[in-house]
Amino acid sequence: MDTSALREKVAALMPRAKSELAELVAMKSVADARQFPPEECQKAAEWVRDRFAELGFTGMRLAETSDGSLAVYGERPGPKGAPTVLLYAHYDVQPPLDDSAWRTPPFELTEVDGRWFGRGTADCKGNILMHLTALRALGDDVAVNLKLIVEGSEEQGTGGLEDFVPRNADLLRADTILVCDTGGAAVGVPAVTISLRGLANVVVTVETAATELHSGMFGGPAPDALAALIRMLGTLRDENGNTTVSGLDNAAKWNGQSYDAGRFRSDAGVADGVSLLGDGTPSDMLWARPAATVLGIDCPPVVGSAAAIQPKAAARINLRVPPGTDAGKAQDALVAQLEQAAPWGAKVTVERESSGQPFRAATAGAAFTALTEAMSEAYGTPCTTLGQGGSIPLCNVFADTYPEAEIVLIGVEEPQCLIHAPNESVDPSEIANMALSEALFLSRFGGSR
Repeated sequence: MDTSALREKVAALMPRAKSELAELVAMKSVADARQFPPEECQKAAEWVRDRFAELGFTGMRLAETSDGSLAVYGERPGPKGAPTVLLYAHYDVQPPLDDSAWRTPPFELTEVDGRWFGRGTADCKGNILMHLTALRALGDDVAVNLKLIVEGSEEQGTGGLEDFVPRNADLLRADTILVCDTGGAAVGVPAVTISLRGLANVVVTVETAATELHSGMFGGPAPDALAALIRMLGTLRDENGNTTVSGLDNAAKWNGQSYDAGRFRSDAGVADGVSLLGDGTPSDMLWARPAATVLGIDCPPVVGSAAAIQPKAAARINLRVPPGTDAGKAQDALVAQLEQAAPWGAKVTVERESSGQPFRAATAGAAFTALTEAMSEAYGTPCTTLGQGGSIPLCNVFADTYPEAEIVLIGVEEPQCLIHAPNESVDPSEIANMALSEALFLSRFGGSR
């Protein structure tokens, strides 16, 4: 099937894609039973299973993983001797956070100015519809063997599928793995993600006294735990905003597609007059250098606070780790700096939370070449490569379990999508263009090797 015919088929399928994405977005599939009923994730898993079964996938099943989530698995045989492509996505979503910050109902797909709003429209239910639309457009014209895995706890980071993959290595074995949970640099700009930062989280607790102390009677000589914590956190960045964890490369350069500073300011919603951080480009700061972020602080809120010196304070810190740096060593460096920065002999304890290694994808393989060519054709503009500041630990599990497989990261999630934030949305043209890209790839790759 030629490109123009496939493009017409994809365009004709987009009303169905919108309708089905609305069905899927309405399912509150947050993989945290403390916030939403687990039945919502069950419904989403069954919905995915049924839609792919309609497309000829066999052996469809809901496999329970070690964290209790359900992963949807199925396969669809192609021509004898053809390569095998594993399609990945996830149906679980982030919680909506502050409902009042949403301009539209978070679990109701709503079109505004041409974009489709709702939790999961981009991350990652939009990618599920990308798969479905591509396969519907192709019909039987698929040149590869297909396998499918759609997980249900990616956003919670509890590692269900990361444990499932090595335990079921033969089940998921493939020549090419399409990890569809990333996206391009902007609407209409095709890109393959080749770099993911890892992470190293810690919780630091500072103690200076046995109890709260009246600031009038004791303030001055009495050590203040919150003030001590603030001084310690201040060592994590310099006056320009560069992350300054000793022992890490805080001056690395990104050598791929650049991220224009003006576009970044707009995408991030940086307030007028506020400077971007660091002495590198946005690309350097996002994809090539470590970044320390204070996620939360335990201390009295302003409303209800008393005139008291705090004896104890704590903070949760997220350190993003670029490729080329070991996440464990980066976590060690962060812990050491916090301990050494403690003033006044304050008692410091550091709890090591989750960590995950960074990832860099190979770019010299046949699948990478074929897919980037398909994306360039679908979009009508050259495909580029970029990094992502977030982490997908599963990529390293895939790489370790299947060292011969090509892992290619694509998807519909460009910066305006505001994934993980209120007012998440997707541009339907990204679903259409990425579905066409995937269709072109799956119809040609088997015969191009």
